[in-house]
Amino acid sequence: MPSFPIFALAGLAVFVVCAIGAGRGAIRVWWVPALVCAAFFAYSLWPVLTLGPLGFWPEHVSDPWSVQIWFDLLCAFGVGWALLAPRARAAGMTPWPWLALILATGSIGLLAMLARVLYRESTTSA
Repeated sequence: MPSFPIFALAGLAVFVVCAIGAGRGAIRVWWVPALVCAAFFAYSLWPVLTLGPLGFWPEHVSDPWSVQIWFDLLCAFGVGWALLAPRARAAGMTPWPWLALILATGSIGLLAMLARVLYRESTTSA
């Protein structure tokens, strides 16, 4: 399975970054979603380039389980957005451009927004 080494390396990278941060006295929490976002984006380029940007659609409408997974992802997006948008506003961010990114990229955009919110919160509280 070609995706396993990529995600194994991403997990290792997250562990190493957290360990380095902990060695200096503080884990930089925003690095975790930033690294997961970068790894997932890098992996996602492969299917987008080989199957096209709408290649996911046939997978989401092929049978009832696929549709259930699609709705589950939409619910997770809604919950993530509802919880993250107020924190983004409180951190001085304008959430609407992030919504456009999330609608275009899904979890990649949500992870990027989470990393940015955590970064802004860590720099404004310091």
